Amino acid sequence: MTTRCILTLAAMSLWFVGAPGEVSGQDEEPLGFFITSVGPGSGGDLGGLDGADAHCQGLAAAVGAGDRTWRAYLSTQASGGQPAANARDRIGEGPWFNAVGVRIAANLDDLHYNNANINYQHALNERGGQVNSGANGDSPNHHDILTGTQLNGTAFAPGQDRTCNNWTSSGEGNAMVGHHDRFTFETPGAPWNQAHPSQGCSQEQLVNTGGAGLFYCFAAD
Repeated sequence: MTTRCILTLAAMSLWFVGAPGEVSGQDEEPLGFFITSVGPGSGGDLGGLDGADAHCQGLAAAVGAGDRTWRAYLSTQASGGQPAANARDRIGEGPWFNAVGVRIAANLDDLHYNNANINYQHALNERGGQVNSGANGDSPNHHDILTGTQLNGTAFAPGQDRTCNNWTSSGEGNAMVGHHDRFTFETPGAPWNQAHPSQGCSQEQLVNTGGAGLFYCFAAD
């Protein structure tokens, strides 16, 4: 075999395997999960679930993923004769991949009971950027992610507000938030969907707590 043939075969081998550090086929997986790069800007008033879903859909469309049906990972509490909505019932069955093709979770049980890949490294925004974590030294800290949700993905019982009046309040009330930066420095952190209530529902109060009014978006189809 000539030297030229050997070099050609070596180059072809590198092309198939990929560059060091890459996972084969990552960029072939469709975007199915992201944290919003920006919130609507009105604190906990997201325009209800419809407004939050529309925000997810718009951000996804901006990066070429608008052909999927996007849902915000948010619960609402029963109120005024209206039943509660569970975040886990809104987002499809999975699997879900982030913007660089890493699988976040295979299904709903994987997502909620194995804690999946929602952590500082893999819980990216729709453009593939990392979301600030104070635990990682980023400033400002944006690790509080709005969910209004319990650990198993279901809504809180009526009574104490955990959803900023079902995502229509930028004043009274508060919201349950999760921490996207779990396992920072390989140390388990607070749950990704239920860490603590926010200080309040205004944009300023969400920022003071450690967030920016961001939330998780999942492709439901």
